[in-house]
Amino acid sequence: MIDKFVIFKLMKYSLVGSSGMILDFGITWLLKEKFKINKYVANSTGFVLAASSNYFLNRFWTFKSHNNQIATEYLSFFGISIIGLLINNLIIYLLSDRIKLNFYSSKLIAIIIVTLWNFGMNYLFTFSV
Repeated sequence: MIDKFVIFKLMKYSLVGSSGMILDFGITWLLKEKFKINKYVANSTGFVLAASSNYFLNRFWTFKSHNNQIATEYLSFFGISIIGLLINNLIIYLLSDRIKLNFYSSKLIAIIIVTLWNFGMNYLFTFSV
């Protein structure tokens, strides 16, 4: 059974993730549609900017981290996010390029899956007490 404390943190993490998703989709759309940048480069840029924003919001609000090793903590969070990015791009490739699902629908599905991955790994490793 999952602890209520973990569920509450997942809800907060998801709220932060929603703000990141808006940033991610906005940057991706701007770069892909307006600047005609490759969809994977646009997707990666949106993802990296959202991950950085999410780190700080999660550090101070979701997990209330007091770890003085901010660079180490950020690198752990970012490393997990990079693995999440690889999973994200793989899902988009499979759904968008192979199955021919709409790019943004594929991206949304990828975000949901990667959110669960990122939360689990950050809960267990980055922000563990």
